[in-house]
Amino acid sequence: MSEATDAAATAAADPSAEPAEGAVASAEAADTVRSRGPEEFRARRERFLESIGDGVAVLAAAPELLKSRDTEIIYRQNSDFFYLTGFLEPGAVAVLTPHDAEHRFTLFVRPRDPERETWSGKRAGVEGARQRFGADAAYPIGELDDRLKALVEQGDALWYAIQAEGGAMDARMLKLLAGFRGTRPRAGKGPWDLRDPSRLLDRMRVVKEPGELARMREAADLAVRGHLAAMRAGRPGVGEWEIQALLDQTFRAHSATSGTSFPAIVGSGANATILHYVTNERRIEEGDLVLVDAGAEVGFYCSDITRVFPASGRFTPPQRAVYEVVRRALEAGIAAVRPGAPAQAIHLAARAELVQGMIDLKLLEGEPETLIEEGKFKRFYPHNTSHWLGLDVHDAGPYRDPDGEPVPLLPGMVLTVEPGLYIAEDAEDVPAELRGIGIRLEDDVLVTEDGHEVLTRGVPIDPDEIERICAR
Repeated sequence: MSEATDAAATAAADPSAEPAEGAVASAEAADTVRSRGPEEFRARRERFLESIGDGVAVLAAAPELLKSRDTEIIYRQNSDFFYLTGFLEPGAVAVLTPHDAEHRFTLFVRPRDPERETWSGKRAGVEGARQRFGADAAYPIGELDDRLKALVEQGDALWYAIQAEGGAMDARMLKLLAGFRGTRPRAGKGPWDLRDPSRLLDRMRVVKEPGELARMREAADLAVRGHLAAMRAGRPGVGEWEIQALLDQTFRAHSATSGTSFPAIVGSGANATILHYVTNERRIEEGDLVLVDAGAEVGFYCSDITRVFPASGRFTPPQRAVYEVVRRALEAGIAAVRPGAPAQAIHLAARAELVQGMIDLKLLEGEPETLIEEGKFKRFYPHNTSHWLGLDVHDAGPYRDPDGEPVPLLPGMVLTVEPGLYIAEDAEDVPAELRGIGIRLEDDVLVTEDGHEVLTRGVPIDPDEIERICAR
């Protein structure tokens, strides 16, 4: 084992690595967070059923995908399907029919198959769909075509999300709808139109329930532990890929239901100026800054943190100057998070700090208002400042209402605040000492009744404190 690899492994193996106060949930609390019964999902379904009126909703599980030949990508359930059913297997379809008590929640699932289960694990089967997942009715997936028409025809609208890639399920639903168009005049029943359930589910999912927040807190605490370990291990000579492995190990070692919420970004040196750099194949050098953008997933719920630290233990004056601009922008964006404020206010507050910082650093010349109006700041800050967070890293939820106005923040919403500055190493028209510096800072923030709560502040943003962590 190389010295660099040994350093990373030591940081991962150290259970006494001191996450900030409250950063690691107890095992008992973790078990409570992950335990969930069918009631949690039944309550959501009832809210959703009320919102579709006399319609019928059909949701399909995510398909299985191949990595190459017969090697499968690790399966991950469709977030909307999971949100309403809790069912984790592929090859399933849920039908929600508010007009039919016996089939209010119907699951079509893969039947039990001892031979296939020997290869790929136990299935819930029809009985499990009823007993474990609360289905009012359940059938083998092979009976879908025979039963679907009768389930759908009582509804006045068909709620189904057409997929961008199309596929057999889309074709089945469109054919069904077209058939009703021909038979409705005589039969007097059948849905009139196709509606996207996302317009309802997005608004449900964007405001988190207490159980969801508990899992998100655990995911945030776990991400804190990973980032602190990365700061301790990320010294010159360590490969970016070793930091990625350290993060993966830290997250996965927590429990069987945890892991990374997205492929980690570990950008050292000028790689930090690439927003979605995921190759992670460079070895960290003396004097580098290291940008780590990584999050943990616990029980399907995600966290997302970005921090930057000096591999040699100390920020250089130019590095610290850029860092402080981004830190001020982060704090301004977080300060804008409060109930009733428009979601766009976060971006506007952070952008104002960044643009003034660009002027102070001599990256741009001119008045802030003009630079914003002309979009010149986008050369160094090309992205928005926030995104919703939850079952997906870029979670469901509208940012603007149907009139185009920014949605107001509500208690229970969780979002990121992530300003950054990215100065290309070949930018010859900027001060030489700033070239190749990339800084992004990101926290996960919960909107509360009286303001906000930063879920991820267990990883400090103060540069002096970061230097102390790196020194350890």
